[in-house]
Formats: sequence, C-alpha cells, structure tokens
Amino acid sequence: MPPDPAPATSPLAGRAVLGRPGSSGPDPDGESVAVLARAMDLSVTVAGILVGRGISDPVAAARFLDPRLAHLTPPDGMAGRAEATVRLADAVRRRERVAVFGDYDCDGITATAILTEVLRRLDVEALPLLASRFDGGYGVTPTAAARIAASGATLLVTCDCGSSDHAVIAELGRRGLDVIVIDHHLVPDEPLPAVAFLNPHRPDCRFPYDGLASCGLALSVAAALRRELGVQIDLRELLDMVAIGTIADVAPLDGDNRVLVRAGLARLRHPSRPGLRALAELASLLGDTPVGAEDVAFRLAPRLNAPGRLGSAAPALELLLCADPTRAAALAAELEQRTIERRTQQDRIIAEASAEIERQGWRDHNALVLGRAGWNHGIVGIVAGRLAADLGCPVVVIGFDDAGVGRGSVRGPRGFPLFDAVSAVAPLLDRFGGHHAAAGLEVRYERLGELREAFTSICAGITAVPVPDAPAVPLQPSDDPARILRDLERLEPFGERNPAPRFRIRGTVVSAREVRGGHLKVELRLDDGRLVTGFGPGLGATAESRLGQVLVTGSLRWDRWRGGGAVEIGIERVEPCQG
Repeated sequence: MPPDPAPATSPLAGRAVLGRPGSSGPDPDGESVAVLARAMDLSVTVAGILVGRGISDPVAAARFLDPRLAHLTPPDGMAGRAEATVRLADAVRRRERVAVFGDYDCDGITATAILTEVLRRLDVEALPLLASRFDGGYGVTPTAAARIAASGATLLVTCDCGSSDHAVIAELGRRGLDVIVIDHHLVPDEPLPAVAFLNPHRPDCRFPYDGLASCGLALSVAAALRRELGVQIDLRELLDMVAIGTIADVAPLDGDNRVLVRAGLARLRHPSRPGLRALAELASLLGDTPVGAEDVAFRLAPRLNAPGRLGSAAPALELLLCADPTRAAALAAELEQRTIERRTQQDRIIAEASAEIERQGWRDHNALVLGRAGWNHGIVGIVAGRLAADLGCPVVVIGFDDAGVGRGSVRGPRGFPLFDAVSAVAPLLDRFGGHHAAAGLEVRYERLGELREAFTSICAGITAVPVPDAPAVPLQPSDDPARILRDLERLEPFGERNPAPRFRIRGTVVSAREVRGGHLKVELRLDDGRLVTGFGPGLGATAESRLGQVLVTGSLRWDRWRGGGAVEIGIERVEPCQG
C-alpha cells in the first residue's frame, strides 16, 4: 500500500529553517535586507527572501546557505541503530548471506542500493530484492517472504517498509531469519518482532530530527557499521542516491535532510555513478547548470519509478548499482522507454477518465470515484493527482484486474484530510493506508457504486484546511535575474518546509506565441531593458492577448534550451498593468 504519511557524527547547533511553507514570516526590513545582502554577498531580492522568512542574522544565514555534513545531528538517540549495527557487523564477520528488501519507489530503491553497495564493499553476499505492485504489493507480504526465504539468506534488512508487517516478520523469524527493519512510515502500537527496528517515528526514539527518509536512515546505518568495523568507506559517494530518494519521497527539506540533499545534489551535477550519469544524459541534465530538487523530482525520479509502475522495479535498482558504463547506458535506455510507455498509459487513462466525467456530468461534484478494468494500478496515483489538481476536489482512481479486485489511489487538494475520508469508508474496502496527502485502497468491483456514493457523501461534510501559496516576491529592478538565480541555488534544495520562491515580475511582452502542447512562449523586456523568455504551461490559447505591459507571477529557472546562462520565467499567471 502507499506510505502513511548518514555519516552523522557532529552536533547541529542553531539549525535554521525557512519559516513555515506558504508563510512570508516577518515583513522584510529595508535596512536588515541591505545588511544581510552585503554580509552574505547576496542580491537584494534573495536577501529580502531570507529576511522575510525569519533569517536576518548573518551567522544563521551562513549556516543555512552553506550546510555541511559536520552539521548533522548526532545519531546517539536513534532507537534501533545500535542493535542493527551489531547484527550487521556479525553478518559481515561471519560472511552471512544478507537479503536487502526494499519498496518499489525511489526511497526504497535508493535505500536498498545504498545498503547493498556498502555490504558488497565489505565482501558480504548481499542479495537486493524489491517489492512489486503486481506480485504481492507494498511491504513484506507473504509473496515477498517466500522470495526472501528462498534466497537462502540468514539476515533480512527491509528498506522503506516493514513497520506494519508483524505477522510475516514473525514467520520469517520462525524460519530462521533475523530481521532488521529500516522504515519511516506509520508505527503501530504492538511491538515489531525484529532484532532491530529503525524508525524515527517510534515513540521511544530520542533522535531529534524525524524527517529522514529511509535512504537517509540507511546511510546512517552504513556510517555506524563503518565505525563498528573500523573500515574505510567513503560514504559521500552514496549521497547522490540519498538526494534522489529524499526528494522523490517528498520528505521535508530542512534540518538533516537539507544537509544530505544539498551534498547529494552537488554530486549529481557531475555524476560519477555510471547509471546516474547515463540517466542524467537522457534527462538533459549534464552540463554546467546545477541540478536542483525540481530536476530530481521531475526528471530523474520519474524515470527511476517508471519500471515499477509497469512491472518489476529491478531495472532501476540495477542501474543504480551498475559499474559498467556500457550496461548502464543500456539500462538507462530501458528506463527511458518505460517512461515513454508510462506517459502513454497515463495519457490514455486521463482521457478515458475525463470522458467519463463529462458523460456522467460529474465535473462539478465535490468528490469523484473512478474505476475501470485494465487501468494500470501503478499509474492511477499520477492520474488521481492530475485530476484532483484540475478539478480541485478529492479523487479516487481505481484499476481493476480480471478477478474484479481493484487497487486505487486517492489524491486531493492541499489541506484536504484524505486519510479521514478514506477511513470513514473503510467498511467497503478490503485494505487501505496512507496519510492526509495521499492514500491507497483495495476494493471489489461490485462495491464501486457504494464506494462512490459513500465517499462523495463523506467528502461533502469535510472542510479542507486552507494552505496558502508561498507569497510572490517582487523582483528588485537593481538585480540581474541571472544573479538572483545563482543566489537562489544557495537556498536549494526547495521542497517540503522550504518552498521555492515565487516572483512578481514587471515588464513588457514583445512577443507571444502558442507552442506545441497548448503552452505559452513569451519574450519579456524588463524595466531595465533586459530580455528574458517565459514559458506558461497550458496558457497558449491566450497568446494573442498578452502583448504590452504585464505583471507576471511565476518562478525563475535556467533556460536549458538556450543555455549560456539564459534565464527563463516559469509563468503561473499574466496580468495586464498600466504605467
């Protein structure tokens, strides 16, 4: 089911956090902004963003802008870490066969790759295995347990799953396997029958930062194992995978995650791992332009996730572990083909779902439940998210197999408590899980109508908690957009708990046209005479009305098409203005 909601040896003092997502913090004071801009060598625009989010002290700003691995929180209070380290060290000394079993999405895949690579460097026979959406589903299921037991391993380490798999883990124990669980999902009340259980959400865990994804926890275990055995392994080489897994899992990008992801993004700029280098080349990410969190979220992670949405996720794992450039290129090409297949299926399902919405007259409903035989349940989450964003209401999309068993995903507007809504219809479901931002369920086809009626009724009585967008910041006329963008790189990674700044940009549209796909392409002359391009997804039909003076709301990004340090505006909204 979908989820419910490091070398770490140095203290973290005075961790700076960029305010609450969507909040502007205190109003920027002109003098404070000027002082910070001079002290940190920042553009006025970016200094104003920091001050507006509560970081005006140069010392705090320096720590935030230049996070270092030495700033990581000491791991002493992490429950289960010591027990996991001792058992893994014994496995290394005894040359045991170790099965590393991970979830089929990026966090699980990267965590599995991290531990597999470390154990293999220690001359351990590590057998990486992944869950399958289509053969057993999420977690350590009985189907997965059979594969693990057949491997001949004497120790199992789970990655990004296992916290709720009490019965299966107990059965594996009876078969002679010790189990270490590394996870960051919901922790049930009953004790887990494992020799070690790492999860920052354990009630007894005293590790102060609870935002680590499973890949970050795997890195921390690797660091502890290195120290326990007194061996030399450069764990910095694994930070590229930590960055990918953390960003893809939409984990918070503050605190320890900010430190780890920032270091990992630096490695992704010039990837040394053959598989990631080949994948980055196909994603047009190689070059002088830095790789940001958005690049990972929309270019790398979808390609790594694509195989697991269509079948086995094994090619993605093999790509991360591959040391041969020729084989890596072939695997990257396979992932690219799977990504194209995923997009094709996604577009087909969206078209069929949209046609049904129109045919049934459901467009104005407060909630939607859609299901059909043949819809790939590895893709319905993407479809549900797209429809929820377009229609502004909670959406359930279900794919049914030939036996009438449906697996679906639930998505909704920001601030809508999806888990409450799904929990309320639990009597109609075979299984469900998730959190308020995303949920999953299983249901029989004959109950689809009942589920539609019940879910719609429940959602009508639930009020979403408003989540405002991050406020748009005015672009200071004295600042060069390219300088602003370079300064913004120091605020990366952007994401959960560190939202990317949005800008209000004034200028004159000198050309506007609709490009393929119905998108808007404009050339904007700023008040100081500089020319920048803009791209507005889905806004192409309005191209003819966009000439003249305008106020553009959107984001700044590098124009990878033109290159040469050119800046592009990611347009959200264009409004006419006078004077």
